[in-house]
Amino acid sequence: MSTNRFLGLIGGVKTWFTAIATSSGAPDANKIAMVGSNGRFDVTLMPVGIGAATQAMVASEILAAGDFVNILDNAGSPNCRKADSTNSRPANGFVTAPVAAAASATVFLSGPNTARTGLVSGSLYFLGTAGNVSLTPPSATGNIIQEIGIAANSTTISFDFDAPTTIA
Repeated sequence: MSTNRFLGLIGGVKTWFTAIATSSGAPDANKIAMVGSNGRFDVTLMPVGIGAATQAMVASEILAAGDFVNILDNAGSPNCRKADSTNSRPANGFVTAPVAAAASATVFLSGPNTARTGLVSGSLYFLGTAGNVSLTPPSATGNIIQEIGIAANSTTISFDFDAPTTIA
C-alpha cells in the first residue's frame, strides 16, 4: 500500500521499518501501524470489539451499495437479501458496497449507512421496497412498518434496528 518507512534501533543498530495499514494478527505484533487512504486505521488494527458491528454472509441476490438487507437462514447458514416492507422482510442491516448474487457481503448491523442518495436531512425514513427507504410508511394490509432512521444529510442515514409492525 505505502512505502512509509521509519528509522529505529535494534540492538543499537539503525534499522528501517515499514509501516503496515492492515494486520494479519500475531505475525504483525510490534510493527508500526499507519492510517489508510481514508485517513483511518483499518479495523484489523483495532482490538477485538472495537469497530463496526458487521457480519459476513452470502447474498442470495444482487445487492446495490446502500441497500437495506434482511437476514435469513439458508440450510443453517446466514444469507442476506433486499429488505422489503411488502413481503415481510424487515431490515436487519445494510451493505455499503455492491454485492453479486452468491458472493460474500459485509452486512453492517447498525450505524451510518453512507451509501444512499437523495435523502432529505432530518427526515425520518421507513423501510420501502427492494432494499430502499421511503418518507411515507406503507399502509396496505399485510405490509410491515419499520422505522429505518433519520437522514443526517443527502447520503447518510443512521440505522438502528427497530422491530417492524405488521398492518392488519
